[in-house]
Amino acid sequence: MGTHDGHRQRLKTEFLARPDSFPDHKLLELLLFYANPRSDTNPLAHELLERFGSLAGVLDASPEELQKVKGVGEHAAVLFKAAKELSGRYLTVRTQMDDIARNSRDYFSQLRYYFFGAQRELLYLLCMDGKHKVLGIRKLGEGNVNSVNITPRLLAEAALSLNAAAVVLAHNHVSGIALPSDEDIATTESLAPFLAKLGIELVDHVIFVDDDMVSLRDSGFYKP
Repeated sequence: MGTHDGHRQRLKTEFLARPDSFPDHKLLELLLFYANPRSDTNPLAHELLERFGSLAGVLDASPEELQKVKGVGEHAAVLFKAAKELSGRYLTVRTQMDDIARNSRDYFSQLRYYFFGAQRELLYLLCMDGKHKVLGIRKLGEGNVNSVNITPRLLAEAALSLNAAAVVLAHNHVSGIALPSDEDIATTESLAPFLAKLGIELVDHVIFVDDDMVSLRDSGFYKP
C-alpha cells in the first residue's frame, strides 16, 4: 500500500457519503488522484484554486494555462476538460424537450444549460409549436468574446426545420453585463417582422450572464 492510499480511500468514502457538500478543494484533490496516482494532490488542489480563483476558473482554464502549474501534466489537463464537458452535456440532456415554455422562467429552465461555462458568445433558438410546446433547441452560431452574428436566413432555416410557430432567441454576454445593447434591441426589432412573414412569432429575446438571464420582453425593450 502506498503512502497516500489510506487518505485517498477516506476521501473517496467521504465523497460518496456527501457529494453535494464536498468542498471544492477536496473535489479537485479527488480528480487529481486519477491523474497523479502516487503524489499528495492536496497542495496542488489548493494551488489551482488560488491561481484561478474558483473551481469554475480551474475548469475554464485552457490546457496550456493549467500545465503552467507545477504538477499539472497533460493527464490532469485532459481530465479537467473532460469533467467540464461531461457536466455540460449531462445538464443539457436533463432538459426535457416535451415541456411547455410560456414565460421567461420557462425559457431560463430550457436554455440555461446551453450556456454552461461558455467563454464565447453563443446564439441559440428555442423552437415551439403554436401551444408553446418545446420542439427543440438549435444552435445558430458562436462568436468571439464580444459578439456573435446572426442572419435572418439562418434563423428562418432553424425555425422551419422544426416547423416552429413561435421562437425565443437566446445569446450570452461574456462581459458579465446582462443589459441588452442597442444592437441586441435593433436585431430583435428587425427579425420579428421578418419571421412574422413566415408565420413564426418571435416571442422573446433573452440574454444570459453566468447563471442569470434578462428577458427583453419582460424588461420592456421588446414588445411583440
